[in-house]
Amino acid sequence: MRIESSVLSLSWIPSEAVTGLPKQFFEVGVTHYDEPPPDVVASTEELEALRSSGRFRFANRLQAWIEVQDGKIIDAGYSGGGSMGLTTVSLAGRSAVFNPVALPDLCHDPAVHGTEARFVQTAGGRAPIPAPRHVKHPPFFQLKPPDVWTTLALTIRADGTSSFELVGASTFPRHWVYDENGKLAAKAGLADFSDWYRTAFGKHTPWGKQDSKAYVTAVETALERQLSATIMRGGTKPEIRSVKKGAALVEQGAPGNELYLLLDGVLDVVVDGEPIAEVGPGAILGERALLEGGARTATLRALTKCRVAVASADQVDRAALEELSTGHKREDTR
Repeated sequence: MRIESSVLSLSWIPSEAVTGLPKQFFEVGVTHYDEPPPDVVASTEELEALRSSGRFRFANRLQAWIEVQDGKIIDAGYSGGGSMGLTTVSLAGRSAVFNPVALPDLCHDPAVHGTEARFVQTAGGRAPIPAPRHVKHPPFFQLKPPDVWTTLALTIRADGTSSFELVGASTFPRHWVYDENGKLAAKAGLADFSDWYRTAFGKHTPWGKQDSKAYVTAVETALERQLSATIMRGGTKPEIRSVKKGAALVEQGAPGNELYLLLDGVLDVVVDGEPIAEVGPGAILGERALLEGGARTATLRALTKCRVAVASADQVDRAALEELSTGHKREDTR
């Protein structure tokens, strides 16, 4: 009997993710940020439609199978693989579409242990246009663009169940992970453009035998994704605030009249000195103070360096904030 499963990562560039001089190319429209991918990518046809419309920078689809006989795995193998999105460059009123450079997929031999098999696959590539920059390692100057990648692991069991991991990833762009049913299931919590732009080449990539560990976070709610679009694309441009690793965004008990959208990084939710949750990119935070009298009900401390968009209460519908708050009362359910 053959048992199959899969896991997919889509990688894209969210708004406000690029820093330094390269940001100017996004601001003046030479290149562009990406719309968030959909919550569900259920088929290869949907994936190809997203690719051809430029909705992601690259995808890593790890598909695998095992053959089971008398409860034992007798064979195992891979299918699927990586695919690069299309890069659009605009200049002087003209646009051109370029095909990025795909690097070879790296597939580890299936590791069979008793009644389960583990598969590990790296896929990625690089942009098709030069990126002159100073870098942190010899040769200290690069013209070739940095590499992007994700490394996915998939475990398939003889009883028909399966599970996945985001083992590693380049520190840029944003990586979203979809389960075997095509549903958004996990995210890489940190997208560090500056680090990636100066380090992700040569031996500092999986093709040079070195990967970067991914900080994986849970997925925010569909309502939070809707509110994120309202905050970032509404009539008032939000303030973008940086928070250093270890610093507090807000302190429990302090007055507050601001709403926060976590753009990048991971925040620890701390109540009475006790960490009760971790939240990652896309989370909407601070609504309880707006709804319940103005005092912060938790401390939000940066586990990594973070960037947040700051919005006022009048930028978001109160009914939406009330709905959001019903699922955010972590402090009441410890």
